Amino acid sequence: MTSEPEKITRRKLSDEVLDRLRKMIIAGELRPGDTMPSERALMARFGVGRPAVREALQTLHNSGLITISHGERSRVNEIDAETVFTQSDDIIRLVLAMEPANVDHLREARRMFELGMVRLAAERRTEDDLFDLEDTIVRQRAYLSQDMQHFIAADMAFHSKIAQIAGNPIIHAVSRAMVGWLFAFHQGMLHWSGNEEVTLAEHQRILDRLRARDAEGAVAEMATHLDRSSEAFSLHREGEGGKA
Repeated sequence: MTSEPEKITRRKLSDEVLDRLRKMIIAGELRPGDTMPSERALMARFGVGRPAVREALQTLHNSGLITISHGERSRVNEIDAETVFTQSDDIIRLVLAMEPANVDHLREARRMFELGMVRLAAERRTEDDLFDLEDTIVRQRAYLSQDMQHFIAADMAFHSKIAQIAGNPIIHAVSRAMVGWLFAFHQGMLHWSGNEEVTLAEHQRILDRLRARDAEGAVAEMATHLDRSSEAFSLHREGEGGKA
C-alpha cells in the first residue's frame, strides 16, 4: 500500500517574522509599553524585505499585541484576559449568530461558570461589595419605569460585580464576555418578557445569601435565576419561530 507523499510547504517570510516577533514578546525581550524596533532594524535582524516586516507587524496589530500609530513607532500593548476577549468579540458574536445551538451551549457554560463564581463571592465578599450590589439593585428598580436599556445594563452590572467579588481577574473577564454575548441575543426577549420584577426579586435573594456568607444558598439562588431566565429565552425563541 502506497502512502500519500508528505509535501513540505515553504512558509511565507512574513509568517516567519511574525513567529520571531511573538517569541520576542513572550520571552520578555519586548515588554508591554516598549516601542518596537524600526522596520529597518527588523529587516536587518531577520534578513528580509520591508513587505514581510510590514505584514508581520500588521498581523500583530490586528491581534491586539501591538498598536501601530501613524508617525510613531509601533508599541507593545498591555495584554490581560479582558483584552483577549475583546479582541475575540466580533468572531464569537458571528459564531453565535450563524449557529443558534451555540447560544444554548453558551448559556449552559455560563450556568456552570456562574455557580462556581457566586460560591467564591459568598466566601470573599466585603461589606463594601454588599453595598455596591444593593446599589445596583436599587438603580435597576429605578430604571423599570424609565429605560429598559439601562435596566439591562444594571442587570449585567449585577453579575459583573459578583464576578469581581470572586477576586479572580480571569473569572471577571470571562463572565463579562459571556454575559455580553448572551445579552446581545436576549435583549428582544427582555423588552417584552414582563419578568423584570421576578429578576429583581431573584437578584435580591442572591444578595441575601451573599450577605449571610451562605455559599450553598447563593449557588441555589443563582441556579434558580439562571434556569428561569434560560427557560424564558427558550419559550420566547419557540414563539418567534412559530410566527415566522
